[in-house]
Amino acid sequence: MDAGRGWGPIMIKPSWFSETMGSFCLILAQPPIWRGRLAADYWQQLGQRIRQQGGRLLGIWGEHQDTAGANIHAFFLTESGYLWCTLPLPANLREFPSLSSVFPTACRQERAIRDLLGLEPLGNPDMRPWLRHAAWPANIHPLAMSDIPEDILSCAGEIDYSYRAPAGQDLHEIPVGPVHAGTIEPGHFRFTCLGEQIVQLEERLGYCHKGIERLFVGQPPDAALRLAGRVSGDSSVAYAWSYAMAVESVAEIELSQRALALRGLCLERERLANHLGDLGALGNDAGLAFALTQLLAIKEELLRENAEIFGHRYLMDVVQLGGVAVDLDGRALQHIEQSSKAWRRRLETLDLLLQEHAGLRDRLVATGPITAERAAYWGMAGLSGRASGQAWDLRTHFAPPPYDRYPMEISLARRGDVAARWAVRFAEVFRCLRWQENVVANLPGGSPRVALKAFPKDGEGLGICEGWRGEVFVALRLEDGHIARCHPHDPSWSLWPVLEEAVCQDIVADFPLINKSFNLSYSGQDL
Repeated sequence: MDAGRGWGPIMIKPSWFSETMGSFCLILAQPPIWRGRLAADYWQQLGQRIRQQGGRLLGIWGEHQDTAGANIHAFFLTESGYLWCTLPLPANLREFPSLSSVFPTACRQERAIRDLLGLEPLGNPDMRPWLRHAAWPANIHPLAMSDIPEDILSCAGEIDYSYRAPAGQDLHEIPVGPVHAGTIEPGHFRFTCLGEQIVQLEERLGYCHKGIERLFVGQPPDAALRLAGRVSGDSSVAYAWSYAMAVESVAEIELSQRALALRGLCLERERLANHLGDLGALGNDAGLAFALTQLLAIKEELLRENAEIFGHRYLMDVVQLGGVAVDLDGRALQHIEQSSKAWRRRLETLDLLLQEHAGLRDRLVATGPITAERAAYWGMAGLSGRASGQAWDLRTHFAPPPYDRYPMEISLARRGDVAARWAVRFAEVFRCLRWQENVVANLPGGSPRVALKAFPKDGEGLGICEGWRGEVFVALRLEDGHIARCHPHDPSWSLWPVLEEAVCQDIVADFPLINKSFNLSYSGQDL
């Protein structure tokens, strides 16, 4: 991570927290995750110090503690590893210091805490509802109540939600959504335009809110794995793996090298499917239907191979506690290797052809740019961050298993436009294919799954992996053998605000291209 790519050296060390703010302990070795609690006086100081030294906020969420009050949790990335920090709030205190002035992506996450728990983020500049539409009344906080009234929907009323459009005589607004023309999830986009040029975009999401965090509460750890794998359907492996890792860290379960390699294989195939689909859709939105047909044909072959070998097109329920549900025999390994090499040859030819297509270049280059400096400001990561010069990829930097055994190269670009995000996706496709060829050719022995003798009754755990959009993590607390709190977190939380900036100064007709180049999750953010 070097400053030329938008990252400065991160010098935060766990010892600094132990000496200055309280006790921090290592709860997971690879990737390294440190856990600790802070007093309110240190909450913003912590964020400021991490930010000054180049760190990132990955997520912030809340937790009700019955008569004991509440907890505010934040998850950071530093050079030493990940920091899971908790701010305890006594029962008589319903406020907490906002981190939005330090990390701008905290703003919406704190608004969600306010909607779900009734805790007020002091200093947050935007106190409008975020997840709460007209689905439940303002005095109902679903994650702070042991029992929710059965007539909650009949009590809900309309919300006067004021959009913040800039003033100007020649400006006009274009409302789009939440219902769209395609078969996609709902979200509202309010464009303020000067002619065709976009001056401002304001998003309003939350239409996919399903109460997932509430559904986790009270479930046994094994039963909840199925729900975790369905938080966001295009990232089923990433969520299931992160959830399983959280449970396994509490249970102190060590997986076999074979199980870890098979999980990695599934994660990379999930990445491949999404990149291929999005590259095809980008080509189609740029007026090149040829790209769509060619790339979707390969994606369909991949999905059918998933169904044949792993039992599900989108690899749902393949990740299990203790390992994976499916082992691969010699025939399956040979099949994967042969198809991977065949796809790589076809994609190499297609990549060269598309690189030379003048019409495609004209639509993608200089469209929707986010500079390295702005990417660092937003704390961008994942494929869109790497397209803006942010040299971070959990698979390469901390290289947790199986990436320590099978190294993965990082894919980078610097322009930060749609063309750069296209290039990073294509580069990752080739690296994923070579990586899976390496895995199937050198798959270690051992059992694909170890049995869990008994689930722990109490404890906290956190799992994280590099999903295709970026880092997906799941934080978990068990109490009396059941889930007391589970927070699954999608990188889309931190990237949706960036999309609002990326479209400014482009024209309305370019929005589908810019939006698809990010392709963020509604469901993973709305929960």
